[in-house]
Order: sequence, then C-alpha cells, then structure tokens
Amino acid sequence: MTGSFGIDHPLIAVHDISALRNKLISLGFTMTPVGRHPWGTATSLAMFQGCLIEIMGIYDDGFLDEHPAGDFRFGRHIHNHLQAREGVALTALHSTDSRADAATAERAGLTVAGHLEFGRDVTLPDGRSGRTRTTLALLPNETFPRLSFFLCQQHRPNLIYVPEWLDHPNTAHGIAGVTIRAEAGDHPALRALFGPLYGLPCEVPGGFACSTANGSITVQTGAVISDTFGPLPPDLHAQTEPGIVAMDISVGDFDKAMVWITESGLDWRADGQGATLTDAAMMGNLFLRFVRSPA
Repeated sequence: MTGSFGIDHPLIAVHDISALRNKLISLGFTMTPVGRHPWGTATSLAMFQGCLIEIMGIYDDGFLDEHPAGDFRFGRHIHNHLQAREGVALTALHSTDSRADAATAERAGLTVAGHLEFGRDVTLPDGRSGRTRTTLALLPNETFPRLSFFLCQQHRPNLIYVPEWLDHPNTAHGIAGVTIRAEAGDHPALRALFGPLYGLPCEVPGGFACSTANGSITVQTGAVISDTFGPLPPDLHAQTEPGIVAMDISVGDFDKAMVWITESGLDWRADGQGATLTDAAMMGNLFLRFVRSPA
C-alpha cells in the first residue's frame, strides 16, 4: 500500500464527466460507475492498488456548500476552479491515519482547515452494494489554490480496491508521478512547500523534483513542459498559476498499452519515458503519459 503523503489521486475537474470517462475507457482503463458525493460532485475512478485516477464533475450546484471543513467547502472549491478552467483542482495524498498525518502536515508548515468524514454508495462488480467510509484532512493553499491538498484515509478499502476494478486492459497499475507547471519566480515558494514533507529535491531541467511514497512530484516551467509533453492548451497557456498539468501512469506491458493508445484515435507521441497524449485539452487540461513499469 502507498505510504503517508504519497500521491493518492489528483482530482481532474471537467464539465462533461461522461465524455472524459468514455475517453479513458477507450484508452483501456476500467472505470467505476459514476458516483455522487454529498457536496454536489459526481465522480468516476480508475483504481490501482493504493492510488487512483479520479475525474469529477458537478451534478447539483445546490449542494456545493454542504459538509464544510472549517471554512473549506469541497464542492465549492471544485466548482470555482472549474469555472476558471478544467483541470486538476485538488490533490489527495495517501494516509492510513489522517489525524496523525494532519499533525505532521502542520509541523511541516501546511494549514489544516479541518476534517471531513463521509460515505459514498457503491455497487460492486458482482452486484453487491456497500457504502464507503472515508476521512479527509483538508490542506488548502491560499497562495497556490490549485496546489491545495487533502489527506485521504479509506476505512473500508475492500469497497475501494476491488480486484475487478484493479484489472485494466491497458495493464495500468499505478501513478508514477505528476508534473506541476510553475514559472521560475514561484519555485522558491514551492521548494519551501514540498521540502519539509519530502526532503531535499533533486534538480531537473527547468525546475526540481521530489520523491514521495508513491511517485514523484516534478516542478517545471511551461516552456520545458511544452518541449516534453506538447504545446500547452489555450487555458493553460493563458494562466500561469501553478498547478498539476501532467500525470505519468505506470503500465506493466507497454506493447498492450500502445495498442489501446493507437486504437483510441487520440494524438500521441513517443519519448524517452513512454508515450504521451499530446492534446491535453481533450483530457481535462492534463497531459497523460504512459510509462514502462512492470507491476
């Protein structure tokens, strides 16, 4: 299982959750049925052992202010960022003890807005139903709102990490890392944000990278990201606010993954790391890269 503060799941907020869900299915991901949170957001997941991809939309904006954690309102946060542009609006970090990890986060200089407990009804592949139980510790970032985090503790992992949902035809089995677009002037503040949690970063072209208990967090300038992944879509080009703009997915059999990528009809290109979907706008303003990593 992923250790504390490892990358658990970035939340990709989009206007049309069904359209993105269908694209991910066409790429060989097994997606869960669309579920609903009590604060007005709809969700569908590609599950891995200890982490996941989550896509999110709004199903009822009348619930956005329900279940606040201090001054933080989960649904309202997603909605407000979605009005500005699609993309990652919030990111979960793994936790098996959200209270203890929240105390660690506070000692590292992060703000803990509050804790939130909720359940979500799920229907398992065999037809049985259940209700998840999750505790979140909200870590909003007023300076860089799209780099707000929350610690995510699953109390009933048997309803989350279901074997049938972990089996993806494209052989995907985890998140290898995420890339944050941030211009050079914001790098000192981001080093100060991540350093106390993850230790001394290593230097990479156009920025730096930190190792987490599950995958790397890389911070790079827009120019370097464009050279690496492809041209920034208009929404990302227009906004320089730091945020996650790329995610690496580990696949066990790269040849099988390439069959799905090719047959999806989406634009892609190969590089030294793997294969990248180059039209980020089609994926909720997120570059998705498939990288070789045996399970």
